Amino acid sequence: MQPKISIVTITFNSESTVEDTIKSVVSQDYPNLEYIIIDGGSKDGTLEIVDRYRDRIAKVVSEPDKGISDAFNKGIRNATGDIIGIINSDDILLPGALSAVAAAYEEEVGVYRGNIYVWDSESDTKILAYPSMKFPLRTFKKRIVCHQSTFVAKSVYEKYGCFKTHFKFMMDVDLLVRLYEAGVRFKYIPAELAMFRLGGVTSSSFLKKTGELENLFRENGAGWLYAKAHVALFILTNSMLVVLRAMGLSTLMKRIKFRLCR
Repeated sequence: MQPKISIVTITFNSESTVEDTIKSVVSQDYPNLEYIIIDGGSKDGTLEIVDRYRDRIAKVVSEPDKGISDAFNKGIRNATGDIIGIINSDDILLPGALSAVAAAYEEEVGVYRGNIYVWDSESDTKILAYPSMKFPLRTFKKRIVCHQSTFVAKSVYEKYGCFKTHFKFMMDVDLLVRLYEAGVRFKYIPAELAMFRLGGVTSSSFLKKTGELENLFRENGAGWLYAKAHVALFILTNSMLVVLRAMGLSTLMKRIKFRLCR
C-alpha cells in the first residue's frame, strides 16, 4: 500500500531559504504526495518563489496567522493525506525520505520518527541526531525531538488534537508527550529523513522557553514541584552549553549530546 503523505511547509518572509525546501519536497521519488504551503503573509519574495513551483503544490494559503502553532494547524486541517509531515521553510527533506516513511507504514502506527542531520551553518558542521522514541511526562532524561523527521497520522490529529497555539517554542514536545501518554504507537524508521538548520525559532535563547516548559508539565498533569525542578535542570544544562560555546567547544558538546541521546 502507498499511503498518501501530506507535507506542510510554513513560511514567513523566507525568500533566502524556501526554494531549497520546496525543491527537496517536490523532487521526492514518491508519487502519492500532497504538498501544502502555509504562508503568514510574506512581504518579501517568498510568494514569487512559491509561484515558480505552483504546479507541484496542491494548496497555497497566504494570510496572517497567530503564530507558528496556528500555521501548523492550518496545514494539518488542509491536509488530506494518511500521514502528515511538517518541513519548515529553512529545513530540507532528504532524498528518499517519503519512500522510507511509506515502507514503514502500518495502520496501527500513529507516529513515525526518523533520524535528522543538524546543520550548524556557522561552522558548516553536520551532526546526526537520533530521535527519542519515548516521551513520558515524568522523566529527566534528555529527549531529542526531531520534528522535521516526525510524521503523524491524520487520524491521530483528529482524535487527540493538533498543536496548542499558546506555545511558541514547546509545541512539538507538548504534542509528543500528549500522544505518548495517550498510548499512541510510535515507530522508528532507521533512515536519515531530514536536515534541520540551526538558527530558527527553536534555536532561540533558552531563557525564552522556560515559562513554556513549566506550563507544558503542569498542563499535562505533572506537579508544581516537578515542573520547577525540570525547569531548573533545563536552565543549568543550557547555561553550561553557553559557557562551552564561548570557549569554542559547543560543536563538540552538541555532537556528544545528539549521539548519546538515542
